[in-house]
Amino acid sequence: MRILQVVPWFSTGKAASGYVQAVYNVSKELVKRGHEVEVYTSNFLDGKRKMENDSLIIGQIKVNYFNYIMRHYTFFLTPSMIPAVRKNLKEFDVIHIHDFRTFQSIIIHYYSRKYRVPYILQACGSLPRIMAWQRLKWVYDVLFGYRLLRDASKVIALTRVEADQYKRMGVPEEKIAIIPNGIDISEYAELPPKGVFKKKYNIPEDRKIILYLGRIHKIKGIDFLVKAYAILKNKMNFKDAVLVIAGPNDGFLDEVKSLVQSLGISRLVMFTGPLYGKEKLGAYMDSEVVVLPSRYETFPNVVLEAYACSKPVVASSVEAIPDIVLHRETGLLFKAGDVKGLANAIAYMLTHPEEAERMGRNARRLIDEKFSIDKVVTQLEELYEKVYKDERENE
Repeated sequence: MRILQVVPWFSTGKAASGYVQAVYNVSKELVKRGHEVEVYTSNFLDGKRKMENDSLIIGQIKVNYFNYIMRHYTFFLTPSMIPAVRKNLKEFDVIHIHDFRTFQSIIIHYYSRKYRVPYILQACGSLPRIMAWQRLKWVYDVLFGYRLLRDASKVIALTRVEADQYKRMGVPEEKIAIIPNGIDISEYAELPPKGVFKKKYNIPEDRKIILYLGRIHKIKGIDFLVKAYAILKNKMNFKDAVLVIAGPNDGFLDEVKSLVQSLGISRLVMFTGPLYGKEKLGAYMDSEVVVLPSRYETFPNVVLEAYACSKPVVASSVEAIPDIVLHRETGLLFKAGDVKGLANAIAYMLTHPEEAERMGRNARRLIDEKFSIDKVVTQLEELYEKVYKDERENE
């Protein structure tokens, strides 16, 4: 099949966010199976324009970059994409749109209807009108969003919770396919030995690492984790635990550092900045527990990464997290914002290492059974073929 992947921005490796890396992993696996895959995206990369309109071949995937003339968060205005879509869209058998409120979605919607090329929409957790710009999101939905959902051949939900979000937006149940993100297990075949990360960052071998890894953004609830860690140190007498906060600043770093300072734990909290490749895997391997204290989440790849390293996860029980972090099986859940509950969950992991190891083994088994990229792409292939067949029969 000829498959077009449409995403607001696209990168691989270091620069990729979770859902963008998921697009790459899926595309790479589809190519391995003999499909032709192209990507249409903006030329945003590493926080700046990559180039003017151009295309690259990345692992047999043709990536077409279109110059953006304006950006508002993940909304990249790429008018130069319009002539390319007008000219080339008819060549594809199926289109897979990633993200919901984007300029690229609007253009693909118009021309896919005109040329009768079926598209699948995957909102990637962007459906709810929450946090910032709620009114603008509502305006977008009225002008474009509801039609985009209505005319999609299928929509993909990552979890049951996201499936319910689609339903509340008026999407009939029979149009919704639940397919999770997947992870390339081969990338975890050779994990670094324990102790490498601690040695690099001068952390004593007998210290236990509590790890947060992800964007440093308010929505991620890192302030809850810092407060919980202060309770562990000052009230629960965990003298041998170190908090490592790893990830790029997304507007919340100064506030987190100020909180750390005010709680008197600045010597005990380590900020590493973003971690990539073997260094990131080393952080997982040297940690006792990975913590995701978010105010809101959809399908965080950090959970799958931790699982692939056989690490249990402590996470807030928001949105779809209970579908991914299985309480007392692959980790522990706590109510978002319950700082004492978070401290107790971490304390349990630190004082019950056999249980933590059991949950870590279960987590790795769950990856193999449900979240490998091979199993995920098999589901996608079946969906693509059904959508293509249905469109041909309706002509």
